[in-house]
Amino acid sequence: MTQPPQQQDQQPGLESEMDPAPRSRMEAWLPAGKLRGQRALVTGGDSGIGRAVAIGFAKEGADVCILHTAAEEEDARETLRHIAAEGRRGLAISGDVGDPAFCTRAVEEATAHLEGPLDILVNNAAEQHETEDFAQIPVEQVERTFRTNILGYVWMIRAALPRMNDGARIINTTSITAYRGSAELPDYAATKGAIVALTRSLAQSLWKARRIRVNAVAPGPIWTPLIPASFDEERTAKHGDSSEMGRAGQPDEVAPCYIFLASDLDSSYINGQVLHPNGGTVVNG
Repeated sequence: MTQPPQQQDQQPGLESEMDPAPRSRMEAWLPAGKLRGQRALVTGGDSGIGRAVAIGFAKEGADVCILHTAAEEEDARETLRHIAAEGRRGLAISGDVGDPAFCTRAVEEATAHLEGPLDILVNNAAEQHETEDFAQIPVEQVERTFRTNILGYVWMIRAALPRMNDGARIINTTSITAYRGSAELPDYAATKGAIVALTRSLAQSLWKARRIRVNAVAPGPIWTPLIPASFDEERTAKHGDSSEMGRAGQPDEVAPCYIFLASDLDSSYINGQVLHPNGGTVVNG
């Protein structure tokens, strides 16, 4: 057993109700000013990996706007508190990334509040639902998962591009399930595979057009609110046991990948690639 049995009844889950709380505050991170003066937008930035990324960006000198669902107001306020503690501007916007009109409005509000075009877009919002019998998978579930996990990325990128600097960076969150599949999460895994293809495609076109780099991160089992919101108590308690390291990862063990890809100091020759913080699983080896 990796963590105490627990379950939440809503997607994508609340960090404030988890035991133990994920490590998402980047408390041990030693900043070097890699993103000083830049503007970032992080979807799903209220908790989990998104929170760690937003706080990490702020520690590196960026102003950060986070997007979240209406149910996640408390978690979003906590993330903003940590951004402000780093002396950076922050903004939280509530809505549904599966709605293209919301994505357009969110980008407009973010660039107005941050007083300029975006340098970094992180697509991270996601949901997942267990499926025991694929023949009985609900149509509404599949459509909802695709709207959030892949169409939401498309709508956010489409909305952000007119308000991004040339040479900006886009970072998409995919998953280890894109490469090895998931018997319990087939629709989720399908969206994560689509994110890999989207990343590789846009890396080609956007670099040629505007020198925008597009990369992705494919986490393995990570202790985030999505886990107790997706699985029963027994499965949640064992989350991460099957990894090569025998435990779930923490958000602050994943966020450095995003900081690396966001930094032109570190990753200027990285484009169309996927990083794999997954506890030791060899992907495509």
